[in-house]
Amino acid sequence: MTPFVNKPVAILNEKIESGVLMNALAHMCIGLGAAIGKKELRLSTYVDATDGVHPFISEMPFIILKSNSNNIRALRLAAQEAAIRCVDFTSTMTGGGYEEQLANTKNTPEDALIYYGIVLFGDWQKVSELTKKFSLWR
Repeated sequence: MTPFVNKPVAILNEKIESGVLMNALAHMCIGLGAAIGKKELRLSTYVDATDGVHPFISEMPFIILKSNSNNIRALRLAAQEAAIRCVDFTSTMTGGGYEEQLANTKNTPEDALIYYGIVLFGDWQKVSELTKKFSLWR
């Protein structure tokens, strides 16, 4: 039994170049972290042997999994139906400035979006059930 109530998990599209994925992962984590807050993320400050301070590190394991756009799309829907908090990132959210990205997303039907990834945060058991078919990112 885990000592944690909630589980953070990222599922990234294995077909997208790694530098682009790291950018997408950063955007998703910033958004989800801002929505969730420090207390729920169980952030601690680590102190090294020379009293160097390393703040805001989560006590929880953060699992990174891989899949493809269609599976991420289905997971997004399942997470929303299960009331699991999630943040996704699509191909329309890259290139140009944010205003162009907002317009590109607005003008693209959901079924035409290419999902780069999704980050989930919610009940440990529910998130585990939703993500059990995905493989670890290696």
